[in-house]
Amino acid sequence: MNKNKNVLTYLDGKEKLLSTLAKDIWSHPELGLQETYASKSIIEKLKEAGFVIEENVGQMPTAFIASWGEGKPTIGILGEYDALPGLSQKTSIKKEPIKVGDPGHGCGHNLLGVGSLGAALAVKEAMKNSGIKGTIKYFGCPAEEMLIGKIFMAREGIFNDLDAVITWHPMNLNMVWESSCLAMNSFKLNFHGVSAHAAAMPQMGRSALDGVVLTDVGVNYLREHIVQEARIHCVITNGGLAPNVVPDYAQVWYFIRAPHRNQVEDIYSRILDIAKGAALMSGTTYDVEFITGCYEYIPNSIIGEVMKEKLREIGAPQFTEQEKKFAQELESTLPATSIENTLRSYGLTREEIGGALCDKIIEKGGFFSKEKILPGSTDVGDVSYIAPTAQFMTVGMPVCVPGHSWQSTASHSTSIAFKGMILAAKTLALTALDLLTKPNILKAAQDEFKKVTDGKKYISPLPKDLKPPIETSK
Repeated sequence: MNKNKNVLTYLDGKEKLLSTLAKDIWSHPELGLQETYASKSIIEKLKEAGFVIEENVGQMPTAFIASWGEGKPTIGILGEYDALPGLSQKTSIKKEPIKVGDPGHGCGHNLLGVGSLGAALAVKEAMKNSGIKGTIKYFGCPAEEMLIGKIFMAREGIFNDLDAVITWHPMNLNMVWESSCLAMNSFKLNFHGVSAHAAAMPQMGRSALDGVVLTDVGVNYLREHIVQEARIHCVITNGGLAPNVVPDYAQVWYFIRAPHRNQVEDIYSRILDIAKGAALMSGTTYDVEFITGCYEYIPNSIIGEVMKEKLREIGAPQFTEQEKKFAQELESTLPATSIENTLRSYGLTREEIGGALCDKIIEKGGFFSKEKILPGSTDVGDVSYIAPTAQFMTVGMPVCVPGHSWQSTASHSTSIAFKGMILAAKTLALTALDLLTKPNILKAAQDEFKKVTDGKKYISPLPKDLKPPIETSK
């Protein structure tokens, strides 16, 4: 109990430093694989604390590992720091980009990376002062929004020595993330044909665009014959240059999502067969450009219960009247139907949440509860197939503000979000200490992991020769 008290006191003392750093990273938003400022800022604090740093991991310049301690158990804490394109925004209750078209932290990764940093620093201090054996590792994970960072790190075996992994995410609520999410493949089909004058000599041409369109027609028919929870979405990124020229090149980009990795692989194989048929029908050829793929997320309920206990122990953030007013004004920019739909999806009332800002610890709610599957994807899923993994969320924005919006970017630079971040740092730190010092909890988490994965080894969905898209991210 003394250790826990010391950790909480330590993080209270670091609140200003962590909030300033989170605001600084928010003020310097960088897209995935370009997060030089953010990664160096976090590395600097870890170096000062005596962590051993390994940079450029997984062939990515902004990916790193920071380690302290020695021996087992080894507990991993995940950090992220990439921003989203086009979400530049001032801390304002109206849409005001700092610079139109620039990126912004609409998903709160400025908070995520720094909150996890705070936890790592606090755990290190507790281990040092109390003589706790084991190793704590902070993983600097770039490009989560591109579903790149952790997946390429996982392929390189970066997480293989971990006994457990913990992480968090800024959201609207204070609760453990108990739901799964969808596995995914992202790939492009490049069709190649023969150009010709579309009016004078169409017989001489072979339209690459026909190959793309025929593929998508086939995919539309396929949608009737896949599991109901699966998603296939696409855009035609190149359909030719002018109507009077038969296109000799066209490209379509697909995302496939499904509840399980093997379902994604089955749908992917069927789409490649459709592309093959489209090429035959259109007299074209095609090649596949595989971008990334991920597993579904497996939440570890044993670690999740520890996180719940710690959230209850610490308590939810409490907000000033000024903070509540800001939240209400930000919510007022949303359609009334959006607010109603959000509350309905959580299965919670305003009173149960605490108003426009969540000031309670939520035990269960909507699509974050057990047995639910979120319709999105995360590269945390791949880590969860390598070691027991759990995550939670804390308040970073008003309850009904959607992520990836200008409103969320505005909120993620405020004292509202910083309070949620400090709660996250404390929860992560206390959870890590239990995993380090209570072997029965760690063993139970690992037993659950072995049962759920059926002892199967993680196999990367990435082709062996695929490199992170460093150049295309610039």
